[in-house]
Amino acid sequence: MNDESTKVFWHNPKVTRNDRSNLNKHKSCVIWLTGLSASGKSTLAIELDKHLYKLNIRSYVLDGDNVRHGLNKDLSFSSEHRKENIRRIGEVSKLFVDAGLITIAAFISPYREDRNAVREIFNEGEFIEVYVKCSLEECERRDPKGLYKMARTQQISDFTGITAPYEVTESPEIIIETDKQSIETSILQLVNFLRLREYL
Repeated sequence: MNDESTKVFWHNPKVTRNDRSNLNKHKSCVIWLTGLSASGKSTLAIELDKHLYKLNIRSYVLDGDNVRHGLNKDLSFSSEHRKENIRRIGEVSKLFVDAGLITIAAFISPYREDRNAVREIFNEGEFIEVYVKCSLEECERRDPKGLYKMARTQQISDFTGITAPYEVTESPEIIIETDKQSIETSILQLVNFLRLREYL
């Protein structure tokens, strides 16, 4: 039986990540925003991306909903497919980081094991886990897509926080409490962290 893996080879580039960092005048990393639906992950991602753009920093947002329109449209919300969803995004994020971008990934990513698996594929310090902390009550109050209401009335299943678990991050690099602080304060917190770690 033929092993297809023997036909796949790694090609080393002539332009390195350091070359791209020197060209961009900043380092690259992934900022992984995790938290309940409606906690504010996408809002943070979009506003941070805009802020970095104004600073002439090359960045890109990978958003959970957007990715499911294309790359991951074949996946459901079962625990098995959620795992694969995060695995794929981890690999895409790694490519973007290698391309020299500050990559902002906004995904519920409810399972601690899956987030840790993504962390493992990055070099030390390149994976910045941000726990977007917001009470379930506030997330349900916001409910911009009406998903919590649908979950409570059993119109949808496997919904994180209601009928599926969310495993809180044990030791994130950053905690942002979106039910207690403004978007401006949150963005400043993220940018200051990036400066402290010398990514900017």
